[in-house]
Amino acid sequence: MSDTNYSVELLNVNTYKIFTGVYNDFKAKAVNEYKFELEPLEYDEFISAIDKGYLKCIVLKENDIPTAFLVYTTSISESIELNIIHCLGNEDEVIKTKLLIEKFLELTELERKSKVVSYPMIGHQSVFTPDIAKYGFKFVGLAVLRFIMGNASSERILENMKLSELPEGYKIVSYQDSYRKDAIRVIHESFKDTQDALYDTRYKSIEGTTDIVNKVVDNIYGEFLPEVTSVLLYNETPVGFAFSNITGGKIANIPLVAIEKAHRGKGFSEKLLNRSVKIIVDWTKLGKQVFSEVNVTTETNNYKALKLYRRIGFKEDYCYPQAYLISKK
Repeated sequence: MSDTNYSVELLNVNTYKIFTGVYNDFKAKAVNEYKFELEPLEYDEFISAIDKGYLKCIVLKENDIPTAFLVYTTSISESIELNIIHCLGNEDEVIKTKLLIEKFLELTELERKSKVVSYPMIGHQSVFTPDIAKYGFKFVGLAVLRFIMGNASSERILENMKLSELPEGYKIVSYQDSYRKDAIRVIHESFKDTQDALYDTRYKSIEGTTDIVNKVVDNIYGEFLPEVTSVLLYNETPVGFAFSNITGGKIANIPLVAIEKAHRGKGFSEKLLNRSVKIIVDWTKLGKQVFSEVNVTTETNNYKALKLYRRIGFKEDYCYPQAYLISKK
């Protein structure tokens, strides 16, 4: 048995200087090892977010030297979001993860009486799955699919899609802010009973769904693309949406696709997605706004959605477990 002495505590001003090394180690690995689409905050910005209470960070010290940490936030309305667990190297990773999770559960005990814990275990973090399962976490498998600009195969699939004419009374247009209330209604009804609502319980209520839609449209989750966002109208009333935004640099994302129940089964999701992706491809070719890819995320067992995205030219890139811990109430 080694003489290693572990201690776990919230990051505080006394630890700021010696924490720099382990944070910068994470930052260097964020894109390749953890699949981050956006560069993490610079260290000074991260510390500022801690000071302002936007983020909380639990630090594990090994003989008084920080070698691992866990970041989370309780500022999301109906969930506690566990953002990252990072260890300096792989030595004793299981022990360090266990200590960090136990401290996290201790510190969030009160909030967990009314909030779900959500933890997207992207990249290397998937190796923690067996360990956090012991604490009652459940999992939904998520697949990330990408449509790569300039990929001849994908672009040929998109161009060769044969779409039927829209039935009478229907048309597809770009997003306008006057459609926001309808978007909230359609997305709430579409997502409230899905697996998404297990780890993001905001979908279960109109108030929570309003928060999600507002954060997409108001550029909180990335730069919103109203021209690219496709809206299905039936007799001038919005009944379907495929939202689009920019999540990082030249990466476009389609975060939400929903069709009102009465209008499903008619191929409208395919038409909405086809239009949105074609606009992004055209913009890139014309140089109006250059993108490197479009990405989407869906459940690994949602075979209907997976087939839909493949028909448009998306290809699966990687999968990860979305962990969630239900509230204690």
